[in-house]
Amino acid sequence: MVVVGVGRLGGALARTLQAAGWSVHVVARSAEARARARRLRLPSASAEALRSASVCLLCVPDGSVTEVAQALAPQLGPRAALVHCAGALTLDALGPQGARPVGSFHPLCAVSDARDSLAGHAVALASRSPAVLRLLRRLARAAELRPIEVPERGRAAYHAGAVLSAGGVVSLASAAVEALGAAGLEPGAALAALLPLMRSALRGMEARGLAGGLTGPVRRGDAGVVAAHLAALPASVAEVYRPLSRRALVLAGPQLSPAARAALSAALEG
Repeated sequence: MVVVGVGRLGGALARTLQAAGWSVHVVARSAEARARARRLRLPSASAEALRSASVCLLCVPDGSVTEVAQALAPQLGPRAALVHCAGALTLDALGPQGARPVGSFHPLCAVSDARDSLAGHAVALASRSPAVLRLLRRLARAAELRPIEVPERGRAAYHAGAVLSAGGVVSLASAAVEALGAAGLEPGAALAALLPLMRSALRGMEARGLAGGLTGPVRRGDAGVVAAHLAALPASVAEVYRPLSRRALVLAGPQLSPAARAALSAALEG
């Protein structure tokens, strides 16, 4: 198989599948990427490796998928599956490929380094070809990924949810660090204190679901504490706190009295 792109995701996929016993070659598109491939001990794809590959994974920026697919297709064997790894894009992003099978393979993992592990995460699969779907499921098993299938019409919404749960969490942590900064903590100390708390919230969701894992003043119906928070927070953080607390109120609402819900709604106005 061939992986095009040796960035964070491409490097992680290539290393993971190589370790699982797949013959993996990479296409590095810059001198920096070629140096990175050497550091990761990933062999470069020769013309023969391209012609004989059963699948080619495109781990390139979304805006480059069509261009790279069109440029690379003539170098592949006619039966090689051309598969992009972009979460937001449909299969049409690969452009007209004639009889060539196409697909999508998008790991739901916040990969910040090519040495990150993918094991235990989900991966969104798509293809019009049953044979390619079977091949992608084999890749998923080899990488210890749990396959899910996302309809083409839902790709943008699916990817938005994925972004909220990864990059959105980092942005949320940034707001929380700023809130602790308003209390006098240095950013490094604030993040170190908050990360275990965030992990405990994830464990609660994993064990008890969304509503069952919710904690805090909204879950308790404590409008006074919510009002005090908003009065103490910098305006930039209050802008984050309000919509998230309104969302928490939707989750907690069935467990709260009408009076508590009304008091919380009033505290969150503005």
